[in-house]
Amino acid sequence: MRLPNDAITSFFFFFYNSQSHEQVTVKLGRLYFFAVTCVFQRFNAKTTITLGVVKTDCTTEIGTMSDLVDAKCITTQWPGSPSLPRFTIENQKVDARPPADMYTYKMNYPSLGQCVIINNKNFDRRTGMSSRKGTDVDAGYARKVFERLGYNVKVANDQTVQQIQQLLYTVSQDNHSQSASFVCVMLSHGGEGVFYGTDGNVELQKLTGLFRGDRCKTLVGKPKLFFIQACRGSDLDCGIETDSVAGGIETDSVAGNYPARIPVEADFLYAYSTAPGYYSWRNTDKGSWFIQALCEMLQRYGKQLDIMQIMTRVNHKVAHDFEACANKQIPCIASMLTKHLYFPQ
Repeated sequence: MRLPNDAITSFFFFFYNSQSHEQVTVKLGRLYFFAVTCVFQRFNAKTTITLGVVKTDCTTEIGTMSDLVDAKCITTQWPGSPSLPRFTIENQKVDARPPADMYTYKMNYPSLGQCVIINNKNFDRRTGMSSRKGTDVDAGYARKVFERLGYNVKVANDQTVQQIQQLLYTVSQDNHSQSASFVCVMLSHGGEGVFYGTDGNVELQKLTGLFRGDRCKTLVGKPKLFFIQACRGSDLDCGIETDSVAGGIETDSVAGNYPARIPVEADFLYAYSTAPGYYSWRNTDKGSWFIQALCEMLQRYGKQLDIMQIMTRVNHKVAHDFEACANKQIPCIASMLTKHLYFPQ
């Protein structure tokens, strides 16, 4: 006999009036109960009803809940009842850990994605900015490394502000649904919060913001990596004393104070070549310290370690292996990544 879900009162009324050993099943939502009228002996005008919960479907959604537990029942005896089982729940360990891939970006798309390298070497004379000797070494090294990782690399040399904006806007409007990620390597002069085209500067946030989730929907939930080789101020980081004198060292600095910009978008990684307010060093023959270290660590560990582990090693190399006239440098990593990022084997 099956009762309506909301007939709780009728359920107990039935037992009170039942005169036989009869089994009744009632379905309440997703929980199943049955009670057996095993003892209907009347003593002093009192009726004894023995009610037992026999089964709960613990692996089925209950109402709007979808949390599951794994538990087993233990059969015990109700005191004074003839052979009627009582069922209790024994505490069990519940594996509440999410699947391993919940914390790792999915990278098995048909394409790993695009890598755009903006390489500014020569600047309009009116800007007063010097040529960035050694930047072609950076661009070539970065292209080689990211192609080996599996990216489709495009290099854009000596871009004006308008050209940079148009280039990145066009890329942001591409269909990235078959791509796992996006990478942008930016090589130029800079200041705090700004990046220089060959004819002037533009706020970094205006460039990176083109790839926010509300503007580039086919990259939502996917890692977007920006590696920025440019000065962020005019301070020098004085290191330990040394008797050696470095030759052929320049900086990517332009005088001026600019407001700091703090990135808040999810799934972005901003890897700056230096800490806020400091110079960023570049060797005229070998390229910048940061890009040298980045490419070396990607080449060595790119298919073994998570990107944040790789960037920690980049920081270590720049901090310990490079020096110019007793001045040091430390990269600055701002991560809004929400998962681990491993480049595919």
